[in-house]
Amino acid sequence: MSASTTSGGLYTPEQRARRDATRWTLVQGILAPLQFLVCIASAILVVRYLLTGEGLALANLSVLLKTGILLLIMVTGSIWEKVVFDEWLFAKPFFWEDVVSMGVIALHLAYVVALFTDGLTVRGRMLLALVAYTAYVINAIQFILKLRAARLQEAAQRSPRSPSASSSIVGAAA
Repeated sequence: MSASTTSGGLYTPEQRARRDATRWTLVQGILAPLQFLVCIASAILVVRYLLTGEGLALANLSVLLKTGILLLIMVTGSIWEKVVFDEWLFAKPFFWEDVVSMGVIALHLAYVVALFTDGLTVRGRMLLALVAYTAYVINAIQFILKLRAARLQEAAQRSPRSPSASSSIVGAAA
Protein backbone atom coordinates (compact mmCIF):
# COMPACT_ATOMS: atom_id res chain seq x y z
CA MET A 1 0.00 0.00 0.00
CA SER A 2 1.09 3.56 -0.53
CA ALA A 3 2.19 5.76 2.30
CA SER A 4 0.01 8.69 3.18
CA THR A 5 1.23 12.11 4.11
CA THR A 6 1.63 12.90 7.75
CA SER A 7 -1.26 15.34 7.49
CA GLY A 8 -3.49 12.69 5.94
CA GLY A 9 -3.44 14.22 2.47
CA LEU A 10 -3.93 12.60 -0.88
CA TYR A 11 -0.27 12.64 -1.95
CA THR A 12 3.05 12.45 -0.19
CA PRO A 13 5.54 15.04 -1.46
CA GLU A 14 7.24 12.27 -3.49
CA GLN A 15 3.93 11.15 -5.02
CA ARG A 16 3.03 14.74 -5.85
CA ALA A 17 6.38 15.15 -7.60
CA ARG A 18 5.80 11.94 -9.60
CA ARG A 19 2.25 13.05 -10.43
CA ASP A 20 3.49 16.40 -11.70
CA ALA A 21 6.38 14.86 -13.68
CA THR A 22 4.54 12.07 -15.52
CA ARG A 23 2.95 12.54 -18.92
CA TRP A 24 0.12 10.26 -17.76
CA THR A 25 -1.29 13.14 -15.72
CA LEU A 26 -1.74 15.12 -18.95
CA VAL A 27 -3.22 12.08 -20.70
CA GLN A 28 -5.79 11.71 -17.92
CA GLY A 29 -6.46 15.45 -18.07
CA ILE A 30 -7.29 15.17 -21.78
CA LEU A 31 -9.21 11.89 -21.71
CA ALA A 32 -11.45 12.75 -18.75
CA PRO A 33 -13.22 15.75 -20.35
CA LEU A 34 -13.27 13.98 -23.73
CA GLN A 35 -15.03 11.01 -22.14
CA PHE A 36 -17.50 13.36 -20.46
CA LEU A 37 -18.34 15.06 -23.77
CA VAL A 38 -18.76 11.70 -25.51
CA CYS A 39 -21.01 10.58 -22.65
CA ILE A 40 -23.25 13.64 -23.02
CA ALA A 41 -23.49 13.21 -26.80
CA SER A 42 -24.17 9.50 -26.48
CA ALA A 43 -26.80 10.02 -23.77
CA ILE A 44 -28.57 12.47 -26.07
CA LEU A 45 -28.51 9.93 -28.91
CA VAL A 46 -29.74 7.12 -26.64
CA VAL A 47 -32.58 9.24 -25.26
CA ARG A 48 -33.44 10.38 -28.79
CA TYR A 49 -33.75 6.74 -29.84
CA LEU A 50 -35.89 5.91 -26.81
CA LEU A 51 -38.22 8.84 -27.50
CA THR A 52 -38.45 8.63 -31.29
CA GLY A 53 -37.26 5.19 -32.34
CA GLU A 54 -34.81 6.90 -34.69
CA GLY A 55 -31.03 6.70 -34.82
CA LEU A 56 -30.43 3.23 -33.41
CA ALA A 57 -27.19 2.66 -35.31
CA LEU A 58 -25.79 6.02 -34.22
CA ALA A 59 -26.86 5.42 -30.61
CA ASN A 60 -25.17 1.99 -30.61
CA LEU A 61 -22.02 3.41 -32.16
CA SER A 62 -21.90 6.19 -29.59
CA VAL A 63 -22.15 3.72 -26.70
CA LEU A 64 -19.34 1.66 -28.23
CA LEU A 65 -17.22 4.82 -28.56
CA LYS A 66 -17.96 5.78 -24.94
CA THR A 67 -17.01 2.24 -23.83
CA GLY A 68 -13.75 2.40 -25.79
CA ILE A 69 -12.78 5.71 -24.23
CA LEU A 70 -13.72 4.39 -20.79
CA LEU A 71 -11.43 1.39 -21.26
CA LEU A 72 -8.64 3.63 -22.56
CA ILE A 73 -8.91 5.97 -19.59
CA MET A 74 -8.96 2.99 -17.23
CA VAL A 75 -5.77 1.53 -18.73
CA THR A 76 -3.96 4.87 -18.77
CA GLY A 77 -5.28 5.65 -15.28
CA SER A 78 -3.88 2.35 -14.05
CA ILE A 79 -0.50 3.29 -15.52
CA TRP A 80 -0.80 6.69 -13.82
CA GLU A 81 -1.52 5.01 -10.46
CA LYS A 82 1.50 2.74 -10.93
CA VAL A 83 3.76 5.72 -11.62
CA VAL A 84 2.38 7.88 -8.80
CA PHE A 85 1.49 5.33 -6.09
CA ASP A 86 3.42 2.23 -7.24
CA GLU A 87 0.19 0.25 -7.53
CA TRP A 88 -1.63 -0.62 -10.74
CA LEU A 89 -5.08 -0.12 -9.25
CA PHE A 90 -6.77 0.33 -5.91
CA ALA A 91 -4.09 2.57 -4.45
CA LYS A 92 -5.30 3.67 -1.05
CA PRO A 93 -6.06 7.32 -2.01
CA PHE A 94 -8.23 6.22 -4.96
CA PHE A 95 -9.50 2.88 -3.68
CA TRP A 96 -13.23 3.65 -3.71
CA GLU A 97 -13.06 5.53 -7.00
CA ASP A 98 -11.41 2.46 -8.55
CA VAL A 99 -14.02 0.13 -7.01
CA VAL A 100 -16.85 2.17 -8.52
CA SER A 101 -14.92 2.35 -11.82
CA MET A 102 -15.00 -1.46 -11.96
CA GLY A 103 -18.79 -1.35 -11.70
CA VAL A 104 -18.96 1.31 -14.40
CA ILE A 105 -16.80 -0.83 -16.69
CA ALA A 106 -18.94 -3.90 -15.95
CA LEU A 107 -22.11 -2.02 -16.95
CA HIS A 108 -20.53 -0.72 -20.17
CA LEU A 109 -19.21 -4.16 -21.07
CA ALA A 110 -22.61 -5.71 -20.29
CA TYR A 111 -24.02 -3.37 -22.95
CA VAL A 112 -21.41 -4.50 -25.47
CA VAL A 113 -22.10 -8.17 -24.74
CA ALA A 114 -25.86 -7.58 -25.01
CA LEU A 115 -25.37 -5.74 -28.30
CA PHE A 116 -23.36 -8.51 -29.92
CA THR A 117 -25.38 -11.41 -28.50
CA ASP A 118 -28.88 -9.91 -28.66
CA GLY A 119 -28.98 -10.64 -24.93
CA LEU A 120 -31.42 -7.79 -24.31
CA THR A 121 -34.09 -6.04 -26.28
CA VAL A 122 -33.02 -2.84 -27.98
CA ARG A 123 -34.94 -0.85 -25.36
CA GLY A 124 -33.26 -2.90 -22.61
CA ARG A 125 -29.84 -2.13 -24.07
CA MET A 126 -30.59 1.58 -24.28
CA LEU A 127 -31.78 1.61 -20.67
CA LEU A 128 -28.65 -0.31 -19.66
CA ALA A 129 -26.56 2.36 -21.40
CA LEU A 130 -28.31 5.06 -19.37
CA VAL A 131 -27.71 3.12 -16.15
CA ALA A 132 -24.03 2.78 -17.12
CA TYR A 133 -23.86 6.52 -17.80
CA THR A 134 -25.46 7.31 -14.46
CA ALA A 135 -22.86 5.15 -12.72
CA TYR A 136 -20.15 6.89 -14.75
CA VAL A 137 -21.39 10.34 -13.65
CA ILE A 138 -21.35 9.22 -10.02
CA ASN A 139 -17.79 7.96 -10.50
CA ALA A 140 -16.75 11.19 -12.22
CA ILE A 141 -18.13 13.17 -9.29
CA GLN A 142 -16.07 10.98 -6.92
CA PHE A 143 -12.89 11.82 -8.84
CA ILE A 144 -13.72 15.53 -9.13
CA LEU A 145 -14.35 15.81 -5.39
CA LYS A 146 -11.14 13.90 -4.61
CA LEU A 147 -9.04 16.06 -6.93
CA ARG A 148 -10.66 19.26 -5.63
CA ALA A 149 -9.81 18.22 -2.08
CA ALA A 150 -6.21 17.59 -3.17
CA ARG A 151 -6.00 21.05 -4.76
CA LEU A 152 -7.39 22.70 -1.63
CA GLN A 153 -4.93 20.77 0.53
CA GLU A 154 -2.02 21.78 -1.71
CA ALA A 155 -3.13 25.43 -1.62
CA ALA A 156 -3.37 25.30 2.17
CA GLN A 157 0.12 23.81 2.39
CA ARG A 158 1.54 26.56 0.16
CA SER A 159 0.09 29.39 2.24
CA PRO A 160 -0.34 28.23 5.82
CA ARG A 161 -1.74 30.76 8.27
CA SER A 162 0.32 31.34 11.32
CA PRO A 163 -1.48 31.82 14.64
CA SER A 164 0.05 35.28 15.02
CA ALA A 165 -1.23 36.33 11.57
CA SER A 166 -4.73 35.17 12.49
CA SER A 167 -4.71 37.05 15.77
CA SER A 168 -3.47 40.24 14.14
CA ILE A 169 -6.26 40.07 11.57
CA VAL A 170 -8.83 39.57 14.33
CA GLY A 171 -7.28 42.43 16.31
CA ALA A 172 -7.41 44.73 13.29
CA ALA A 173 -11.07 43.92 12.69
CA ALA A 174 -12.05 44.75 16.30
